[in-house]
Amino acid sequence: MFVLDRKGRPLMPCHPARARELLQKGRAAVARHTPFTIRVKDRLLEDSEVGGVAVRIDPGSKATGIAVTDDITRMFATDGEVAVLRRGLYAVELQHRGPAIRASMEQRASHRRRRRAANTRYRAPRFDNRRRRRGWLPPSLQHRVDTTWSQVERLSRLAPLAQVHIERVAFDTHAMSAGRELTGIEYQQGTLAGHELRNYLLEKWGRRCAYCGRSGVPLQVEHIQPKSSGGTNRVSNLTLSCVPCNQDKTSRPIEAFLKGRPRLFAQLNLQAKAPLRDAAVMNATRWQLAERLQDLGHPVSCWSGGMTKYNRTLCGLDKTHALDALAVGEIGPGCRIARYPSHVLVAAATGRGSYARTRTDKYGFPRLALPRTKNHHGFQTGDLVRAVVPRGKKAGIYVGRAAVRASGRFNIRTQRGIVQGIGHQHVTLLQRADGYGYSVRAEERSTQSPAGAAGVHTGGVR
Repeated sequence: MFVLDRKGRPLMPCHPARARELLQKGRAAVARHTPFTIRVKDRLLEDSEVGGVAVRIDPGSKATGIAVTDDITRMFATDGEVAVLRRGLYAVELQHRGPAIRASMEQRASHRRRRRAANTRYRAPRFDNRRRRRGWLPPSLQHRVDTTWSQVERLSRLAPLAQVHIERVAFDTHAMSAGRELTGIEYQQGTLAGHELRNYLLEKWGRRCAYCGRSGVPLQVEHIQPKSSGGTNRVSNLTLSCVPCNQDKTSRPIEAFLKGRPRLFAQLNLQAKAPLRDAAVMNATRWQLAERLQDLGHPVSCWSGGMTKYNRTLCGLDKTHALDALAVGEIGPGCRIARYPSHVLVAAATGRGSYARTRTDKYGFPRLALPRTKNHHGFQTGDLVRAVVPRGKKAGIYVGRAAVRASGRFNIRTQRGIVQGIGHQHVTLLQRADGYGYSVRAEERSTQSPAGAAGVHTGGVR
């Protein structure tokens, strides 16, 4: 839990049990619902010992993992070994809405294109006189940079941020498309090229065998069209297969191997020719995101994806966005990951509403006028609320985002679904809308317990 001092300045996070104790004794008050933050009434920053925390970021094309960590030095009495323990204090999985933004932009462009083609009184197209500023990104990609920076900036106001570590992964799409090693003036290929290619194939093919669909088994890089039949090393000719399927296919052409399964053959060809959209997203935003984070005024360190995978495998952690973020950065011989958060805050970007005052039909013409008032009965759509319905068919307690109506009958989106028609008199505001929908999920259990986790105190206010 995040802790603020009496003047609202960040202190070291504390354990939830300690936060409950402070609230019960009246020494603290709730300052924010999500992320849950308390403000201590009898403590100042000058009277506290604040060591500082680090924020570690694992960017992704659809979701980004963010972990708040701190490092402590501990000497074990058994063998006198001195180890640096990295503790995961808080984790956020930020879900981007880039595909929704892209779909809206494409719909707007198609409506404008249709109106121009219909020879209506719309202005003539002006495509050649538009200039973009240096570093411009499409709105769907700029959204990833802005929301990631916004989450880190918010955490810097809730915790004593000292360092920022980010995984600046890059897929070499040029070398992948060429299907060969580029040397000299073309490109000096690094030692992690094979690891990055394999990671890309794992994401593209869903970590499953392309032929039988099995997951959780060892997967091998497989040529769809074998090299003996003229196949190349292009990424579009590579897939993943389990050992039995690879041995069964041998050097047969894909048409002969899948002769009796035409639907699978068509699906495999379609997925193999899919564009490198996720790789392009990562390449386009990795520099802008690292530069934007420097505006926080803290040191920013960039690390490779290969090191993140090595750290995660070394510590026996499953692959999730939050655990990948926890493994970002260097883990030396005397350092180990002591623990990770048991629950992850999932922050789904929902936007702050629309500027449009109408709804359009499929041709782009207005068909429905929207109300110009966003506030109804003291609430607006997106507010985090708590509804207590004492009796009736919908009796119960509901916590979630509200969709307000002028009639006073609200819809509340909870983790279990949408509850409709809740009267505004039963609703209490927890937190104003901030453009995100929040939920909590349990973290995946690690394949083995992190070493040194026993007896580690969480720190915080005493």
